[in-house]
Amino acid sequence: MADLFCRDCNQLTEVVFDHSAGDTICSECGLVLEAHSIDETSEWRTFANESNDHDPARVGGPVNPLLSDGGLSTVISKPNGTSSGFLTASLGKWQTRGSNSDRQLIEAFKAIAIMSDRLGLVTTIKDRASEIYKKVEDQKPLRGRNQEAIVAACLYIACRQENKPRTVKEICSVVNGATQKEIGRAREFILKHLELELGQSVEMGTIHAVDYMRRFCSNLGMTNQEVKAAQEIVQKSEELDIRRSPISIAAAVIYIVTQLSNEKKALKDISLATRVAEGTIKNSYKDLYPHISRLIPSWFAKEGDLKNLCKS
Repeated sequence: MADLFCRDCNQLTEVVFDHSAGDTICSECGLVLEAHSIDETSEWRTFANESNDHDPARVGGPVNPLLSDGGLSTVISKPNGTSSGFLTASLGKWQTRGSNSDRQLIEAFKAIAIMSDRLGLVTTIKDRASEIYKKVEDQKPLRGRNQEAIVAACLYIACRQENKPRTVKEICSVVNGATQKEIGRAREFILKHLELELGQSVEMGTIHAVDYMRRFCSNLGMTNQEVKAAQEIVQKSEELDIRRSPISIAAAVIYIVTQLSNEKKALKDISLATRVAEGTIKNSYKDLYPHISRLIPSWFAKEGDLKNLCKS
């Protein structure tokens, strides 16, 4: 109940809301103060087929322009054991037998969505990966190829194009049934067909070590000061002629920063967080060591602290 001014009682009185009729009624004299009011609160009625299903969802998914029917086609649910179960099962079989050109696309989009969620990717990357898959599927059927590898490769390319790169190892960690080599072959296959369609090379975006830095530092629980120092070191390292992959440079820089901090990280832990082999991190560290005094920010470590770093 709430208090409203009643013109008949000429005072504030308690009112009763009749939600079925949309009326607001004075509890003292029975006068209808407001009629046919719109209830703007949430409506949590259940629209499920089964009585024990309390899912309040009452709408379908959004329109998907990549599907021929926009993703708005009707899907017959599985039988629930009632008397109409036989009819439902029969209709479901006929629907399954019917030709659905988007069936493979729907499965691929679901796989992309699941992988994106596992990697914590934003919606724009997921949508870009779906667009890439659609383009390749339209140009040439993908029957006979490892669908998991194709989907993973689409996601890898989308991450590169959106300047949020993920390593092949990271992509492979959320894929079931595809190795790094298979994902690499699928990537080359997709890029080849996209180039044929566009008539020009596909822009993949340049990978920098700084692209991985914040994510790797977060995995290791490093402080903001350590992350800031690592980012500065990585940016300075790009001016040097060090022929190592960006991810190897990122891992080696994290190793340097943690050795100069109060809470040192074991090389094994850095290897697990970055998915870079310990030997590769050591070799990259050796390449960076001769330039260490130039790379380390003066606000993070003093000259005397640098002497404590081992050469190998």
